[in-house]
Amino acid sequence: MAEGRVKVGIIGSQFQADIHAASFQIMPHEAEVVAIASPTPGNAAALAKRFGIPRVFTDYREMLKERDIEMVTIAAPNSLHAQMTKDIAAAGKHIVCEKPLAMTIAEGEEMIAVAKQHGVLLMYGEELFFTPKYLKAKEMADAGAFGKVYLVKQSEKHFGPHSPWFWDVNRSGGGAFMDLGCHGIAFCYFFLGRSPIKSVYCQMGTYVHHDKTKAEDDSLCILEFANGAVGLIENSWARRGGMDDRIEVFGEAGVTYANLHMGNALPTFSENGYGYAVEKAPSTKGWTYPVFEELWNYGTPQELAHFARCARGKESPQATGEDGLVVMHALYAGYASAGEGRKISMPYQPPPGVKKPIDLWLNGPARRQSAAR
Repeated sequence: MAEGRVKVGIIGSQFQADIHAASFQIMPHEAEVVAIASPTPGNAAALAKRFGIPRVFTDYREMLKERDIEMVTIAAPNSLHAQMTKDIAAAGKHIVCEKPLAMTIAEGEEMIAVAKQHGVLLMYGEELFFTPKYLKAKEMADAGAFGKVYLVKQSEKHFGPHSPWFWDVNRSGGGAFMDLGCHGIAFCYFFLGRSPIKSVYCQMGTYVHHDKTKAEDDSLCILEFANGAVGLIENSWARRGGMDDRIEVFGEAGVTYANLHMGNALPTFSENGYGYAVEKAPSTKGWTYPVFEELWNYGTPQELAHFARCARGKESPQATGEDGLVVMHALYAGYASAGEGRKISMPYQPPPGVKKPIDLWLNGPARRQSAAR
């Protein structure tokens, strides 16, 4: 077994890559970032300089030739996840893939298979499995605090993503449900002990960002689980005021509420404004709620440190490619539900020729009937 810190390469140089680089520095004992690859030279060089990353590449395939790199994190558009995973696996390096796992179910299955073929780990970047406040809620639930849990709610809302590619359905595969709903699906599945999903019902629409995207900017999703519990997932790219992320857990013997940001925020009023309050906040004038230790509260440093330990065989991955594939199946069922205007029973197999999840909504009969009115 190799000694010292795990050597990491990052693919990407914008918002999520910045989070990865910062998170590894917050918990530096397990891993160190030694290289970054991005086709945008200025962005890559700037990120490398900010975090003291020694090597910069404009082609990630060149970075994969670096023998000392043991693990690579993918912070790139969804449409690139599958090919990057196959290339990383072929290079014999462990993989951390940001959510959602892929553009299609078939891609996700191929990614899992190729990682196994090359004997490397495919780990799924779902930080809600590591978020301290949410983990406390699960610890209490597992200890019987709420009795039999019958409803878990997860909500993530803001006014839209940072990078332009998210708005392009050909690169993202979907909108707010694809981008944020994957968190909620994974969290409810994880919280409820990975009970199989029995059915999916979803309602979605484009209410605010017609000028930017064909994708949905708001969605509601109901999941029925085999153990009798229900998951309710609310997502939006149309919510003003910055990031809002929360959970609610209801059981026969109790309830708990966890707001990811407000319990870690400083209620603040400023006539002049100031630097940074919280992710997606457009302004810092007037009343704001600046957070502290933001990445730690999200759980990303803990997640990536855990994955580094997995790369050394010290732990088993808590979030895997198989978890990501469960989410992909539910995402497809959700878009099909919104497109057909009905509950979709699981397992769901999309019709042949569907290239991306959102096509099931954009081309669905319920959508066509709504547009014809």
